[in-house]
Amino acid sequence: MTKSIAFWSGILGVVFFVVATFLAGLQFSEYSHVSQYISESYATGTPYGVQLRYLGFIPSGILLLIFSIGAIKVLPKSTFTIIGLLGIGIFYGGGTIVCGFFPCDAGCNREWINPSQSQVIHNFSGSLTYLIVPVCLILAGIGARKWNGSKQVSYLGIAVGAVCVIFVGVLSSNPSSPYAGLFQRIIESSVLLWIVVCSFYIRKATII
Repeated sequence: MTKSIAFWSGILGVVFFVVATFLAGLQFSEYSHVSQYISESYATGTPYGVQLRYLGFIPSGILLLIFSIGAIKVLPKSTFTIIGLLGIGIFYGGGTIVCGFFPCDAGCNREWINPSQSQVIHNFSGSLTYLIVPVCLILAGIGARKWNGSKQVSYLGIAVGAVCVIFVGVLSSNPSSPYAGLFQRIIESSVLLWIVVCSFYIRKATII
């Protein structure tokens, strides 16, 4: 039962996030997934920002948090596995929830001019997510070496964690880059890809 919950929460969490991100961009005729942040599409004052947050991103965060908890319960225990998955659950799943409840200001206020309290909380949560989750992916990948038949999950975790570290550095060095949206989506896609692969591993493998 726990394996099934971990699998479906992981897959559905990713689906909710991807679909919400895609639909969010359709609100604007000139929205660019290359240059604009995901948060800009559900920021304060956007046409369907409230619906996207409460029907898309927040449910996604809840599901990904459930995935991490379920994965910890069913996967072989190790310090790396527990810390990695717990970090992903709290700072990626939980971070998505927090950012949904506290959207950024219109345009995400890149110049940081008189930011609202919601903007401050949003940015702080996002910063923690991007600082901690890449390391947690690498730790989870290292921990996965001890799982039965888990080479793909292990190597992928370490690889996507490294990719996230690189692009978080690139994004942090120039948050106003014309490719900021692309860099952010590479980071997000890396995390989501590993969650999908790990979910299918949990479903198929003999792990307990």
